[in-house]
Amino acid sequence: MDLPVMKSADSYAFAVLRIVSGLLFLEHGSAKLLGFPHSPAYDHLNVVSLTGASGLIELIGGGLVAVGFGTRIAAFIMSGEMAFAYFMSHAQRGFFPALNGGDAAILYCFLFLYFAAAGAGPLSLDHALRRERVRTPELTGVAD
Repeated sequence: MDLPVMKSADSYAFAVLRIVSGLLFLEHGSAKLLGFPHSPAYDHLNVVSLTGASGLIELIGGGLVAVGFGTRIAAFIMSGEMAFAYFMSHAQRGFFPALNGGDAAILYCFLFLYFAAAGAGPLSLDHALRRERVRTPELTGVAD
Protein backbone atom coordinates (compact mmCIF):
# COMPACT_ATOMS: atom_id res chain seq x y z
CA MET A 1 0.00 0.00 0.00
CA ASP A 2 1.35 3.37 -0.98
CA LEU A 3 0.55 6.87 0.14
CA PRO A 4 -2.95 7.59 1.38
CA VAL A 5 -5.21 9.36 -1.08
CA MET A 6 -3.10 11.90 -2.94
CA LYS A 7 -4.04 14.26 -5.69
CA SER A 8 -2.42 13.42 -9.00
CA ALA A 9 0.00 16.37 -8.97
CA ASP A 10 1.05 15.57 -5.40
CA SER A 11 1.84 11.97 -6.20
CA TYR A 12 3.89 12.91 -9.27
CA ALA A 13 5.78 15.56 -7.29
CA PHE A 14 6.50 12.84 -4.73
CA ALA A 15 7.79 10.58 -7.52
CA VAL A 16 10.09 13.32 -8.80
CA LEU A 17 11.42 13.86 -5.26
CA ARG A 18 12.09 10.11 -4.93
CA ILE A 19 13.82 9.89 -8.32
CA VAL A 20 16.05 12.93 -7.77
CA SER A 21 16.95 11.87 -4.22
CA GLY A 22 17.85 8.39 -5.43
CA LEU A 23 20.01 9.76 -8.25
CA LEU A 24 21.83 12.13 -5.89
CA PHE A 25 22.55 9.26 -3.52
CA LEU A 26 23.65 7.04 -6.41
CA GLU A 27 26.10 9.79 -7.41
CA HIS A 28 27.75 9.63 -3.98
CA GLY A 29 28.20 5.87 -4.32
CA SER A 30 29.44 6.21 -7.89
CA ALA A 31 32.07 8.75 -6.82
CA LYS A 32 33.31 6.41 -4.09
CA LEU A 33 33.31 3.12 -5.98
CA LEU A 34 33.50 3.97 -9.67
CA GLY A 35 35.53 7.18 -9.53
CA PHE A 36 32.83 9.17 -11.31
CA PRO A 37 32.49 12.00 -10.69
CA HIS A 38 36.10 12.05 -9.58
CA SER A 39 36.82 13.01 -5.99
CA PRO A 40 40.44 12.84 -4.81
CA ALA A 41 39.18 11.84 -1.35
CA TYR A 42 38.25 8.41 -2.74
CA ASP A 43 41.34 7.74 -4.89
CA HIS A 44 42.64 5.03 -2.55
CA LEU A 45 39.34 3.78 -1.16
CA ASN A 46 39.43 0.38 0.49
CA VAL A 47 36.15 -1.26 -0.52
CA VAL A 48 36.24 -3.32 2.69
CA SER A 49 35.83 -0.28 4.96
CA LEU A 50 32.98 1.82 6.33
CA THR A 51 33.37 4.21 3.40
CA GLY A 52 33.36 1.31 0.95
CA ALA A 53 30.26 -0.17 2.57
CA SER A 54 28.53 3.21 2.47
CA GLY A 55 29.46 3.48 -1.21
CA LEU A 56 27.77 0.14 -1.90
CA ILE A 57 24.63 1.20 -0.03
CA GLU A 58 24.59 4.53 -1.87
CA LEU A 59 25.22 3.05 -5.32
CA ILE A 60 22.79 0.14 -5.08
CA GLY A 61 20.21 1.78 -2.81
CA GLY A 62 20.26 5.03 -4.75
CA GLY A 63 19.64 3.16 -7.98
CA LEU A 64 16.81 1.13 -6.46
CA VAL A 65 15.10 4.19 -5.02
CA ALA A 66 15.55 6.14 -8.27
CA VAL A 67 13.76 3.47 -10.32
CA GLY A 68 11.37 2.66 -7.49
CA PHE A 69 12.15 -1.02 -7.01
CA GLY A 70 12.30 -2.43 -3.48
CA THR A 71 11.91 1.16 -2.38
CA ARG A 72 10.75 0.59 1.17
CA ILE A 73 13.62 -1.74 2.10
CA ALA A 74 16.30 0.22 0.23
CA ALA A 75 15.15 3.54 1.69
CA PHE A 76 15.03 2.09 5.21
CA ILE A 77 18.64 0.87 4.91
CA MET A 78 19.73 4.21 3.45
CA SER A 79 17.98 6.10 6.25
CA GLY A 80 19.88 4.01 8.78
CA GLU A 81 23.14 4.66 6.95
CA MET A 82 22.57 8.40 7.19
CA ALA A 83 21.70 8.23 10.89
CA PHE A 84 24.88 6.20 11.45
CA ALA A 85 26.92 8.70 9.38
CA TYR A 86 25.53 11.62 11.35
CA PHE A 87 26.39 10.16 14.74
CA MET A 88 29.75 8.73 13.67
CA SER A 89 31.01 11.77 11.81
CA HIS A 90 29.04 14.93 12.50
CA ALA A 91 27.53 14.86 16.00
CA GLN A 92 30.94 14.62 17.66
CA ARG A 93 31.87 17.99 16.07
CA GLY A 94 29.12 19.84 17.91
CA PHE A 95 25.41 19.93 18.62
CA PHE A 96 24.16 22.18 15.81
CA PRO A 97 23.97 20.60 12.33
CA ALA A 98 24.62 23.97 10.68
CA LEU A 99 27.98 24.03 12.45
CA ASN A 100 28.94 20.33 12.38
CA GLY A 101 28.21 19.81 8.66
CA GLY A 102 25.49 17.24 9.29
CA ASP A 103 22.58 19.01 7.58
CA ALA A 104 22.58 16.74 4.51
CA ALA A 105 22.90 13.55 6.58
CA ILE A 106 19.88 14.50 8.71
CA LEU A 107 17.84 15.56 5.70
CA TYR A 108 18.65 12.35 3.78
CA CYS A 109 17.93 10.27 6.90
CA PHE A 110 14.40 11.60 7.30
CA LEU A 111 13.71 11.81 3.58
CA PHE A 112 14.57 8.13 3.15
CA LEU A 113 12.64 7.23 6.30
CA TYR A 114 9.60 8.89 4.69
CA PHE A 115 10.12 6.90 1.48
CA ALA A 116 10.41 3.71 3.55
CA ALA A 117 7.04 4.46 5.15
CA ALA A 118 5.27 5.83 2.06
CA GLY A 119 6.53 3.49 -0.66
CA ALA A 120 7.56 4.41 -4.17
CA GLY A 121 4.41 6.07 -5.46
CA PRO A 122 3.70 6.37 -9.18
CA LEU A 123 6.38 6.32 -11.86
CA SER A 124 8.07 3.37 -10.20
CA LEU A 125 8.74 -0.28 -10.90
CA ASP A 126 7.09 -1.16 -7.58
CA HIS A 127 3.88 0.54 -8.75
CA ALA A 128 4.00 -1.00 -12.25
CA LEU A 129 4.66 -4.50 -10.93
CA ARG A 130 1.91 -4.24 -8.32
CA ARG A 131 -0.59 -3.13 -11.00
CA GLU A 132 0.45 -6.05 -13.21
CA ARG A 133 0.00 -8.50 -10.33
CA VAL A 134 -3.49 -7.20 -9.64
CA ARG A 135 -4.44 -7.67 -13.32
CA THR A 136 -3.16 -11.25 -13.44
CA PRO A 137 -5.84 -13.58 -11.98
CA GLU A 138 -3.34 -16.44 -11.34
CA LEU A 139 -1.34 -14.25 -8.98
CA THR A 140 -4.30 -12.83 -7.08
CA GLY A 141 -6.10 -16.13 -6.62
CA VAL A 142 -9.18 -14.85 -8.46
CA ALA A 143 -10.80 -17.50 -10.66
CA ASP A 144 -11.98 -16.69 -14.18
